[in-house]
Parts: sequence; structure tokens; C-alpha cells
Amino acid sequence: MTLLSRCLLVLGVLLASACAQQPAPFTPPAERPTQANEAPWPKNHFLGIAYHDVNDTDPDQAVVAVRTERLIEQLAWLRENGYQAVSVDQILAARRGGPALPPKAVMLSFDDGYSSFYTRVMPILRAYNWPAVLAPVGSWIDTPLNQPVDFAGTPRARGDFLTWQQIREVSRSGLVEIAAHTDANHKGILANPQGNLEPAATTRRFDPATNSYETEAQFQARMRADVVAISNKIRAVTGKAPRVWVWPYGAADGTSLAVVGEQGYEMALTLDDGLDDSNKLMNSPRFLVASDPDGEHFASSIVSVQAKAPMRVLHVDLDHVYDPDPAQQARNLDVLVQRVLDMGSPTVFLQAYADPTGDGLVRSLYFPNRHLPMRADLFNRVAWQLHTRGRASVFAWMPVLSFDLDPKLPRVTRWDPKTGKVGTDPDDYKRLSPFDPKVRKIIGEIYQDLASSGNSGVDGVLYHDDAKLSDFEDTSPGALKAYAAQGLPDNIAALRADPAVMQRWTRFKSRYLIDFTNELTAKFRAIRGPQILTARNLFAEPMLNPGSEAWFAQNLDDFLQTYDWTAPMAMPLMEGQTLANSNAWLEKLVATVKRRPGALERTVFELQAKDWRTQAAPDISGEQLAEWMSVLKRQGVTSFGYYPDNFLENSPDLKTVRPALSNQWNP
Repeated sequence: MTLLSRCLLVLGVLLASACAQQPAPFTPPAERPTQANEAPWPKNHFLGIAYHDVNDTDPDQAVVAVRTERLIEQLAWLRENGYQAVSVDQILAARRGGPALPPKAVMLSFDDGYSSFYTRVMPILRAYNWPAVLAPVGSWIDTPLNQPVDFAGTPRARGDFLTWQQIREVSRSGLVEIAAHTDANHKGILANPQGNLEPAATTRRFDPATNSYETEAQFQARMRADVVAISNKIRAVTGKAPRVWVWPYGAADGTSLAVVGEQGYEMALTLDDGLDDSNKLMNSPRFLVASDPDGEHFASSIVSVQAKAPMRVLHVDLDHVYDPDPAQQARNLDVLVQRVLDMGSPTVFLQAYADPTGDGLVRSLYFPNRHLPMRADLFNRVAWQLHTRGRASVFAWMPVLSFDLDPKLPRVTRWDPKTGKVGTDPDDYKRLSPFDPKVRKIIGEIYQDLASSGNSGVDGVLYHDDAKLSDFEDTSPGALKAYAAQGLPDNIAALRADPAVMQRWTRFKSRYLIDFTNELTAKFRAIRGPQILTARNLFAEPMLNPGSEAWFAQNLDDFLQTYDWTAPMAMPLMEGQTLANSNAWLEKLVATVKRRPGALERTVFELQAKDWRTQAAPDISGEQLAEWMSVLKRQGVTSFGYYPDNFLENSPDLKTVRPALSNQWNP
């Protein structure tokens, strides 16, 4: 048989095989799911768009400038495609129950107070009759005309910025709302012992002379003085109290936000992604117009604003960055940052506690705090480097109960049905009892300390899997008292004797643990801000076998309703599966989530990169991880990652895993 004959034979077999396959069922257009970029915007939502300088000579990306022709092109595209600019008055009126915002509403904003707003932007706004927000920095506008502006440590020509007289003039145009962009806090300040500069409006200043941080009271006083100063300047120039606060660098802070609210501000603008909700104006995201985009790139970004970006995660042990030798520690950090960049993973779950022995009991932390030793003041440094150099979102990975605190504090204890004795479970996490008020207070203070220790690079919190209670726990005095207060028996034997009672007890414990994490979230957000996201690890068994909620006090539906992200531990070998049936097990796990409408968009599946079935815990190959990722994607999963990433030894192999994991390689 000739080569041509063989090829024709193979082609014939392939065609016959294809014809034998069942065609995909036809789905009428009306029944097909709506793409995020085609869905109508929710009522009274709008898109914030953030511009800075407009410069035709050199659209300098240090100040995120665009050319005039680009600005005109972008506004023309918005108008021709049904977008409509709205004013702050319209937004506030809609929030108060007045006229609804038009569909596809946008709010234009121009940060920093560049003179190009007067010379280039105002004529365009007048031509369109479109409103906008202008946010100058008080100290920059105060700079005498014969002196350079201290532009966050870099001198810039005074002529690049507006004068107060120009600001007064544009404020009287009827088109421009003057917002506050701080008085003198659009700059970086020392944020840690390693010398990182972080946003002054969100960072507790580190003092190398005393090796200490600015206290919350000191930080609050500094911010209050700044907010009052810029508010008074704007009021004096415009005759109106400013209503809009614009965060420098888009970084928000809860303590500062409370001060801003005290001063009467009604909106606070970040640079996060997504649509603005008129009911959540103190945490309003904006699309940042950067890199002088052409029409195609600008349009693509605007159209996709409602599409939720998938989360691809590297889950990292900070223990592997730490080294007693500062030089080696710095090298380890460089390897991690480069790994995150090379992998193209936009999210890092970063350990904030020390666990060098791997037993899950936290004896020290990587940030200053009131209750445990600090192994090293390292978390802030690494989080900020990942945020800035690695271009990653960082979630602080923290335990909920497994802290090695005062031995007098009550621990979670287990009732042994064989002996009737109670004690801590030697085969499980050694956990503090969440039913004790003092325990809750101390753990809450640890989370507050994490939030206040200069962590401007933190985007969220990941609650560890230690927040669980078995069907024989908790028997501590506080727990038994809490059960009785709910009308339940105050002993485990009676709680387990009646299936209906046991179900009530299980649901009570599941909700109780969620309530505790909600307390911790509230404490963290009060300091860091409402933009902080939450995620929580969930064991697989309560998902696959709802009756096993009793063994964990974890419930998938509770998690989906409570946290921004639910993070199931999609770890088949850890759950006793073999490699041969691991793919089918993953498919079954995904199916439980898919049965809940919209749940896949809020779920990030964590695969295992180690085989913990033996004490040696060998690494799982990159090929196997890539195969599991492919299984997840074929089932419609878009958000996933793995733990742990051994960045120091390139395990799993970057070139093998990257095509399966990275948004850049395979969205």
C-alpha cells in the first residue's frame, strides 16, 4: 500500500468515526446562557473610568497619560455604543431612591489635577456636555508657580498641574465635581524593616529608629488632619464641601475610610475591577485607562467589564521564603516573585503564620502582634513584593482556631464513646474552642494586628481548613453551655442519641463557625477596608456526602452564601482515591458545585501538589497536575490552583504546569 493510500484510509476512518458521533443537541438561542459581556447592567450600576494626564508629546506611563486623540476616540466609542456619562448628583439621587441611572452609565474621573484637564479635557467635556470628576492633590496645587511639584518624591514641572483658580473655574462649569485625592498623602512611606515604600493613606508608618509601627490612633490622627486639610481647601475654592474621595494608587483602607465618612464624604473610589453599585459607593471600583490604549483595546476592556476574571492560584508556604540569613531570604523572595511572574498566576494564597514542623499548630507569626512570637516581620514585605513586582492579588492564609496560646484557654475537646472520657483529639488539629469569649477576643485581635501591620498589598483573607468540629466535638464547658442556650442537650451522648437533635446540633455548629469567621472578617475589614475579599477552605467529603456535614461542621451552601470564594480541597489522593479513578472523582466533585446555579463562578478548586499518603509526601508530577487541571476545565471550571508550590525547587515543573494553569497561556 502506498503512503497516499494509507493516508486516504486513515482519513476515511476518521471521517466515518466523526459521522458516527451523535451531533450536539440544538439549544434554542433563548435558552442559551447569556455571556457576561452581553448581560444588561444591574439597575443603578455604573462603570467608573479613571484617567490621569492627557499628553500628546509623551504619554508618560509614570502618570498613566493618554493622547488627546485617544481620549476623543474613546469617548466617541462610548457615545456611539450607547454609554452615557452620569454625574455624582445623578448617582447619589439614584441611591436615595430618585430617578434610576440610565443603562450603561459611566462616570468619568481624572486624578491628580493635571493642567491638561483645563487645556485639553474641558473643551471635550463641553462639546459632549458630559460630566466628570476631577481629583487634585492639595499639596501639589499649593506648590508655588516658581517651584517644582514634589510628585511622590520625584520633582515635576509646576506647569504640569492646575492652579486653584483653574479648579475654581472648572468647578463652576456645571460639569465638574471636585473630589479629594488627599492633601499630602499621595506618596509612599516606609512600611517595613526591609525598606518598602507603600501608600501613605493606607500604611502604618514604620520607624527604623524605634523598630516600631505607627499605632492605629497615630495613623488615624494623621489621616484626619489630611482629610480635614484637603476638605477645607476644596470648600474654600468651590464653595462646596467635597463629596468624593479618591484613593491614591487605588489602595483603600478601613481606618481612613471611617475618617473620610466622618467628614461627610459619600463616595470613595478605588482602582479595583467591576461595576459600581450605587448602594456601595464607599467602595467604588474604576477601570484604569493605562498604556494609552487604542480603540480596539479600550473597547475590549469596557465590553468585558462584567466578566468575572477566573482565579488561578499558587498556594505558597511563607516558611519556604524565611531564612535566618537575610541575604538568602532575599534570594528566596526573588525566586518566588519570578516564579509568580513566569507562571502567569494572578493570585497567591500566602501563609501569614509559621508552621515549620508542619503539624498545623501555630506557635509564631510573620507579622507584629500582641499574642504570639513573631518569627520574622516578613509577611508585609513578601505580600507587597508579590503585589507590585509579581502583579498578583494576595490573600493572607490564616488559621481560624489552631493557635498555640495560653494553655489555660479552653481547647476543642472530643467525647470518646468507648470510654466516656473527653480530651483533645491526638489525630486532629489542636484547636482553641470558638465557644469561649476570651478565645474569640484574642483571635480577633490577631486578625486586627495582621490587618494593621502595614499590609497594603493584601487583597483578601483565606480561612484555613482548621475551622471544623467533628460529630464528637466540642465538649468544652463553653460549648455545652452554648448548646443548652439553643435548647439542645448539654452532653454529647444525648446530642447523638436522636437523629433530629443531632442534625440541629450539626447545623448550629456549622453556622457558629461561619459566624466566627464573619466576626474576623468584620475586624479585618474595619482596618483594611470593605474591598477585602474572603475565601475559605472546604473539605471535599461534606460536598460529596451531605450527611458528613456532621463530621466537619462544614456545608457547601453555607460557604457559597457567605464567602466571596469557596475553596474546596480537590485533593483526590488525600481522600483515599487512586490515580486511576482520580479524574472521575474530580468530575463528581465539580458536579456537586454545578448543580447550584452560578456557584462555579464563586468556587476555586485547590488541587494537591504532594502525595500525603506516606510520611515522605513526594511531590506530584507536573504532568499529573496538568491532567487534573484539564479535567476541571472540561467540566466548566475556570478557577483553580494547587498547594503547595515548591518554588525553590521548581516543583511542579513550571513549563509543564503553566500551559494548563496560566490565564495568559490558557484562559
